[in-house]
Amino acid sequence: MKDLKKIELHLHLEGAAPPAFIRGLAAEKKVDLSGIFTPDGGYAYRDFNHFLEVYEAATSVLQNPEDFARLVLAVLEESAANGVIYSETFLSPDFCGGGDLSAWRDYLAAMEEAATEAERDFGITLRGIITCIRHCGPEKSRPIAECAAETKGDFITGFGIAGDEMMGKPKDFAWAFDCAREAGLALTAHAGEWGGAASVRDAIADLKVDRIGHGVQAIEDLALVDDLAERGIPLEVCPGSNVFLGVFPKWDKHPIERLRERGVKVTVSTDDPPFFRTTMTREYEMLNKTFGWEDEIFAEVTKNALDAAFCDDATKTRLAKALDLEFP
Repeated sequence: MKDLKKIELHLHLEGAAPPAFIRGLAAEKKVDLSGIFTPDGGYAYRDFNHFLEVYEAATSVLQNPEDFARLVLAVLEESAANGVIYSETFLSPDFCGGGDLSAWRDYLAAMEEAATEAERDFGITLRGIITCIRHCGPEKSRPIAECAAETKGDFITGFGIAGDEMMGKPKDFAWAFDCAREAGLALTAHAGEWGGAASVRDAIADLKVDRIGHGVQAIEDLALVDDLAERGIPLEVCPGSNVFLGVFPKWDKHPIERLRERGVKVTVSTDDPPFFRTTMTREYEMLNKTFGWEDEIFAEVTKNALDAAFCDDATKTRLAKALDLEFP
C-alpha cells in the first residue's frame, strides 16, 4: 500500500507537523512542550477538547516564515514516503502573520519556495487552499478571503472554511466565498463531520462549493447522498480521523463504502495524520482490510481525487501520466 501512488486533498498543514519536528523546533526556541508527547514520541491527549489544547501548544512554536518553510518540507517528506505525489493543504493567514496581507505574503513566499524544493527532492507537488476559521466569525473571514484573492496563483488555488462546524451558519460566510469565487479560486468547506447532513446541504446551497471537506454525515439523508452523486460533488473523506475522533465508533461503521456504492465521488485523506495516528498508507491498509478495497477501487478513488484537485490541467495531465490514469 505504501508504494501505491496517491493524491491527498484534505490536509491541515500545522496538524500534519511530525512530532519530532515540533520537539526539535521547541528545543531550538527553548520552549518546554514535554507534557504534550507520549513516551513513544507521539502527541498525547485525552479527548477532543484536550486535543485542541495540545494542537495549539504544538503549533505555538511555529512563529515565522522560516518555521513554516521547514514545516512544509517536513510534512511533504512524510507524505511522499507514503506514496503521495500530489497534496493540497489548508493554510490560514490567521496563523501566518495574523491576517495581515503584507505579513501573509512573506509566509506564503517561504512556503512556496519550500514546496518547490520538496517537489525537486521528494517528487511531490503541493497546492494551497486558504481557509478562514469558522469560530472566528464572519467578519474575520473577509480579510482572509481578500488575502486569498490577492495571492491567487499557481500555488494558491483554493479557498475554504475550517473550524467549529457548530458555530454560525454557512450563509454567514457567503461574502468571503463570493470574494474568493470572483477571484477565480476553487471552493471547499468543512461540513458534515459534526454538523449533520444539514450542514452539507447548507454549504452547497449557500457557499456554492466545488467540494465538501468530510461530508460523511450526509449518509443520514439518502436524498442528499443521491444529490451529491448526481451533481458529482466530491467528498474529502478522512476515515481514520472520523473513527479516531468518534464521529463513527469503528472502521466497519464508517460510511465511505456505502457512499461510494451509491455513486458519490469519494476521495481519501488523513486530515491531521500524526494527531490521529495515521498515514495515507494506513488509510489504504484499513480500507483494504475493512471493505476489501483492491487496486481497481483505489484507482477509482484516485481518479476522483485527480478530477477534483484544485490545480490546472497541465498539472493534472502530468499527474495522470504518473498515475497511469486518463485525464480528462
